[in-house]
Amino acid sequence: MIYELRTYTVKPGTIGDMVKAASTMSRDIRNDDYGKLEGYWSTEIGPLNQVMHLWSYGSFDERARLRGELAKNPRWTGEYIPLIRPLLVRQDVRLLNAIKPPVAPASTGNIYELRNYRAKAAGGLKQWLDAFTAVLPAREKYSKIVGLWQTEAGQPNEACHIWAYPDLNARAEARGNAMKDPEWQAFLGKAKRRPMTGSAKQSILSLRIGMDCFVARAPLRKRFAFVAGNDDVEVLVICPTG
Repeated sequence: MIYELRTYTVKPGTIGDMVKAASTMSRDIRNDDYGKLEGYWSTEIGPLNQVMHLWSYGSFDERARLRGELAKNPRWTGEYIPLIRPLLVRQDVRLLNAIKPPVAPASTGNIYELRNYRAKAAGGLKQWLDAFTAVLPAREKYSKIVGLWQTEAGQPNEACHIWAYPDLNARAEARGNAMKDPEWQAFLGKAKRRPMTGSAKQSILSLRIGMDCFVARAPLRKRFAFVAGNDDVEVLVICPTG
């Protein structure tokens, strides 16, 4: 299984048009026949005027085949692409490989946090993943991880992980308690003494199309919020707002 994160920068004032096109025409044409839509977000704070959508495929070959078939769909090329082309400024793509495949949390109605770390080149990512997966049982005493990935293409040397919390207060409490854990403190101390990651940028997002977003079958258009970190660390918090 591979995952594809697509980030589209659109012209100011056109986010609503982009989301409407994606949640109506695109979903009508694509459904999940050309890759499964896991989630669709728009930025609120940080790099503005962006939408981010995450897709899953059985393999790289399946992705290539399905995207080739989509490119031949007359409604896709004749209706949807002409509709969104005037809105687009830039497109970025990350291909992700799951280190810990997504697992649904025990409860629903959660918020979700995505953390994206840019590691140092030439082995930094492997060092971080080895250290992180080793300490993960200690960290999961306070909250459960939903999934862990590393980038295969687009932006190299990145690790992405998603967490679920009942609400933002529960997130703050869980992270505060984790910071007091001796094993977690040792992991952070090791990372500080021998840095494997670097700087950060922040953004707040809203989930516009929930679809089957990893963990819960969220209703279409249910709103969420997303927080990101910086340059090397991006943090995403996705929370239902009604």
